[in-house]
Amino acid sequence: MMTKNSAALRAQRTLFGSWPRRLLVAAVVLVAASGVVLAVHDDRLGSDASSKDSGAAQVTITPSAEARNVDPVAPVLVKADAGTLTDVRMVNDSGKQIDGVMTPDNTAWKPTTPLGYGRTYRLEVTSRGSKGIVAKQESSFSTLQPSNQTKVSFTTTSEAALHDGGTYGVGTVVVAHFDEKITDRAAAERQLKVTTNPAVQGSWFWVDGQNAHWRPERYYAPGTTVSAEANIYGIALGDGLFGQDDTKVSFRIGDAHVSVADDSTHQVSVFDNGALVRAMPTSMGMGGTENVGGHAISLWTPSGIYTVLSKGNPVVMDSSTFGLPKNSRLGYRETINYATKISTDGIYLHQLDATVWAQGHQDTSHGCLNLNADNAKWFYDFSVPGDVVEVRNSGGPPLQLAQNGDWTLSWDQWRKGSAVKPAS
Repeated sequence: MMTKNSAALRAQRTLFGSWPRRLLVAAVVLVAASGVVLAVHDDRLGSDASSKDSGAAQVTITPSAEARNVDPVAPVLVKADAGTLTDVRMVNDSGKQIDGVMTPDNTAWKPTTPLGYGRTYRLEVTSRGSKGIVAKQESSFSTLQPSNQTKVSFTTTSEAALHDGGTYGVGTVVVAHFDEKITDRAAAERQLKVTTNPAVQGSWFWVDGQNAHWRPERYYAPGTTVSAEANIYGIALGDGLFGQDDTKVSFRIGDAHVSVADDSTHQVSVFDNGALVRAMPTSMGMGGTENVGGHAISLWTPSGIYTVLSKGNPVVMDSSTFGLPKNSRLGYRETINYATKISTDGIYLHQLDATVWAQGHQDTSHGCLNLNADNAKWFYDFSVPGDVVEVRNSGGPPLQLAQNGDWTLSWDQWRKGSAVKPAS
């Protein structure tokens, strides 16, 4: 029966059998939090010499050996505090090798690809000490497995995806939409980043538990480039929820299209980079309310700052979508051409030949801005998502944030919607 000492002796002979006998006085195995460091002592140093004096490399591996629930974005590092690294191999539990990079002096190595959730990784390290002594060691650790994950989509306020390389208007609001409810909004917001060139001041505003909106203090300058990033992978976002993937999108701001719809004149004045390019007679919301089943349906066009959301030609418009039955006194269902949408609850600038007689003179609509055929088509072709439409002097309740009224809030009000409070 092999004893513990005889097994150790056989292992020593196997490992060092090819070395000169005079060097093989002792083999010291040092167990550290970072893994196992194997050092070989020269008999000329004396039996009580330290492993550092022996000339063997001193290697530290992070995370520590057999560590569990390691964050996949936590640092992974192999470092030779003495000596050099000659080879580092890292594989996952499927045997896939993880790419890494070594420092030019061969004293440190780290992986260059992200680690996965719920995986086990093994590191095999070969090092060389100052006296040429070669040592090998292994270490393993496993990453955490979240109970739930979330990802981010970058959209406009219409919920349409922001397209990489796309062109948008000067009032574009960036929406970070999480597909799960976020309980730690501050942690999530710290991983959201918007950069612009030229640089502008901006802030996030949480409209609910899944949507954070970002806008600058003032409209962008034409030609501004915008990049939005959500670096949430591996980040704890509260109640066991972790980020699933990082996301990024970049786009460009086009010409400054700002339209002013003034209900005191019944005109829409359209400006392109500050120059008036078209004046369009309009008929806006007739005002008042229609009571349906005890619920008051507003017939105003709310005053406030809108942005273009989307366009459709044609669009089927049905009053029942906002609570007014199509077969009621003021109900309708019609196919409308050249419709440019500016509110989430269905306000458009669109063609309606039936009200040309009132356009420029009188309000007759349920809230939309009616235009004649030529003007509706021109505006439809002119507009891009994020263009600004300011409605003034229309009466009734003002535009609300939920209706696409991000720009209606003052800058001080907007900043209060951030979950990350500025340092005092």
